[in-house]
Amino acid sequence: MSAYVARVYVTLKPTVNDPQGLTIKGGLHSLGFAEVESVRAGKYMEIRFQANDKAHAEKQVAEMCRRQGSRREAGSGDVPPPPGQPGHRGLPLPAG
Repeated sequence: MSAYVARVYVTLKPTVNDPQGLTIKGGLHSLGFAEVESVRAGKYMEIRFQANDKAHAEKQVAEMCRRQGSRREAGSGDVPPPPGQPGHRGLPLPAG
């Protein structure tokens, strides 16, 4: 077994009202960032676990997300970490 880390981004569906995002947007505007058009707030989880291989790790993460009602990848329309950064697309990475 190998250690893996899954980086999971949980965001609200686009049709769900996001009062926290509106508050953050207002705060950014008051700090002088008038160009900010919208903000969607979410949660970030880092899950460390053991798996036999990468394929098994990916299946485990998909099942964890399915059961708790979140997505393994960034939500629709959201920007995941840039390529080359840890956790890009929310896939499990070897721990270390």
